[in-house]
Amino acid sequence: MRDLPLPLALTARLLPVAVLASAGWALTSGPLAASPAKEDSAQDTASGPVSTSESAPSTSAASKTYAKAPSPCSGVATKTVKSLVPGAKTAGKEIASTNESVRRTCSWNALKGYDYRWLDVSYEIQETDDKAGTAYQKRITEKSGGGAVPGLGDAAYSVVNLTTEDKQQTREGVVYVRLSNAMVIVTYNGSDFESKKAPSTDEINKGAIKAAKEAVAVLEDAQ
Repeated sequence: MRDLPLPLALTARLLPVAVLASAGWALTSGPLAASPAKEDSAQDTASGPVSTSESAPSTSAASKTYAKAPSPCSGVATKTVKSLVPGAKTAGKEIASTNESVRRTCSWNALKGYDYRWLDVSYEIQETDDKAGTAYQKRITEKSGGGAVPGLGDAAYSVVNLTTEDKQQTREGVVYVRLSNAMVIVTYNGSDFESKKAPSTDEINKGAIKAAKEAVAVLEDAQ
């Protein structure tokens, strides 16, 4: 087997990846709804009206469904990694983050023969459901041309794109899933360095959605 040079774009992806870490959000406390006990009429008569100077705890702070991101390298089953990224180390490699409670990402990649595959699974935690919804809408607007994925999270979107560089094709699928105040982002791509062709749209799209479903299940279990 002869060695083939990797296209510049894919070679760059094989180098260590620096993840832009999000700033940390303060955790909000759960709702408190304690009411002061009612005094009986006899105590009112003896001691006077109960003082109202101490107000009840505020109920304005809403609890977050997801307080932190789970381990991303456990987001996809071992058999799924073997299927989607043949030859990759199934443990994956977590990318360093300055605030793991906000964003965590794991990557798997391998070149087996002439076939190259790359898989990323990321968890992002926002302060509120509204902020997660805004982030989700921004992402899917930037990645136009895809479609909804029914029955996955509160909202899910999948898109597949083909790029060509130095006559080498690469097909990449991205799935965005929103669940309350959290987002799951899966990126899956591949190339064939012998034929210069990319895997089919169907293969990449189904692979990305499969990984996304497993990553969502892990997030829900970690709640």
